[in-house]
Amino acid sequence: MEENQSNENNNVTENNQTFKSAKPVATETGYKEFRNSEKRPKSSSGFGKTVILPFFCGILGTVLVIGTCISVPSIKEQIIKQLVTTTTTNDSSKGEGNNSNLANMNTQLISLQGYSETGVGVAKKVQPSIVAITVEYSVNSIFNRTPSTATARGSGIIISEDGYILTNNHVINSSNSSKNSFYEIGKANKVTVKLYNDDTEYKGEIIGTDSQTDLAVIKIDKTDLTAAELGDSDSVQVGEFSMAIGSPLGLDNSVTAGIVSAVNREVSDEDGNKYVAIQTDAAINSGNSGGALVNSKGQVIGVNTLKLSGTSVEGIGFAIPINATKDIYNQLIQYSKVKRPYVGISGSDLTKEIAEQYRLALDVGVYVRSVDDFSAAEKAGIKPGDIIIEAEGKKITKMDELNEIKNKKQIGDTLKLKISRDGKEKDVTVTLQEQP
Repeated sequence: MEENQSNENNNVTENNQTFKSAKPVATETGYKEFRNSEKRPKSSSGFGKTVILPFFCGILGTVLVIGTCISVPSIKEQIIKQLVTTTTTNDSSKGEGNNSNLANMNTQLISLQGYSETGVGVAKKVQPSIVAITVEYSVNSIFNRTPSTATARGSGIIISEDGYILTNNHVINSSNSSKNSFYEIGKANKVTVKLYNDDTEYKGEIIGTDSQTDLAVIKIDKTDLTAAELGDSDSVQVGEFSMAIGSPLGLDNSVTAGIVSAVNREVSDEDGNKYVAIQTDAAINSGNSGGALVNSKGQVIGVNTLKLSGTSVEGIGFAIPINATKDIYNQLIQYSKVKRPYVGISGSDLTKEIAEQYRLALDVGVYVRSVDDFSAAEKAGIKPGDIIIEAEGKKITKMDELNEIKNKKQIGDTLKLKISRDGKEKDVTVTLQEQP
C-alpha cells in the first residue's frame, strides 16, 4: 500500500496540466528524462500517445489488480480491515464521540460476520450426526377395550459409525400411566429413525434404557455413519456459544443458537429425578429431547432433555452434560442396563424441622422405613426404625446425600454407616450389591 501511494504522488506537470504517472513504479532515470526533454510542437496524436493512452491503461490495470485481490479470500480480508481502519482514521476530524461510535459499529459488523460463519460451520458439521426418532406406543383406555396407538417424536445423537444412537429415556419409554388415570401407556411398539438428508425410515432397536439418568441407547442396522465429536462438558463456561440441534415439533434438522446460561444447575423432572445440567437460552422445544447441545467447535457438550415452559418463561432449557453420559451409554451398550451399587433400604429424610414438628426425640438423619429381603442392608444388620446419621464419616440428613456417597462407589465396595437405634449409636459396614 505504501509503495502504491508514493507512486500516485509522482505527478507530471506540463503547461499547467497535471497527469499521474502511467507506470506503477517510475524509475529515477525515466522521471528525469521526462522532465528534461525539449518541448516539441503539440499534436493531437502525440498528446494521445504520451498522456491519454497511458492514463487509461493505468486505470484498467488498477481495476484488474483490485478485482484479482478481491477474488482471493485472504487478500479480501486484509482489504476490508484496511478499509475499516482508513474510514475510522479519516472520520476522526468529525469529533471524538462520533469516531468512537464508528469504531464500535465496525467492530460489531466484523463480529457479526464471524458469529454467522461460526453458526454455519457448526451446523454443517453436526447435522449429519443428529437423527429424528419416531416412537409408537400402545394406549389402553377404560372406555375402549381395543388399544389405540399414540406417536411421540424426539431426536438422537449418533455416537458410533456402526449405528449406536444416544437419546433420552423419556423419548423411548413413556410413563407407565399418564396423569389422566383413565389411560395407560405401554412400552414402545415401534421405533423408526431418519438420518440427515435421508428420507429412508430405519428400524430402531432399543439397546438399553435408564430412567434415573433419563438416557437410552438405540441402534439401527447401518454402517459408515457420521459419529458426533464429543467435547468436554467439564470445561464449559457461562456465556460461551451454544447451539441446539434436533427435531422440534417434527421439524427435522432444526438449529437454534444462544449461549450457556449456567453450569452445574440442579433441576428435577416431573418424575422427581434430579439432574446436574447445563442451562442454555438456545430454544429447546418438544422433539428436541435427545438432540445435541454443541459448542463453537461443533463438539457435543450436552444432551437436550428439559425445558421450563409457561406464559412467563422463555429461553430456559437444560442439557445433560456429555461427560456424565459416557459411562451410562457404555454400560447400556454392554449390559443393556446400568449397574449400580445397592444398599437395600427405603428411607425418609428426618430433618431437625420434622423432628420438632412431630415432637420426636430422634436424631437427624435418614429414617429407615423398610429393609429389602436378602439385601446388603439386611446382611449388615440394619433394621426398620434405625436412623442413619453418618455415611463414610460425613453427617447426612437426606436420602439424596446417602445416594450421592453410595453412587461414588462400585459394586462390591464397602460403605461405612453410623446408625442410631433406641438412642444408641452403632457402626455398621455394608458390602454393596448390584441393584436388582
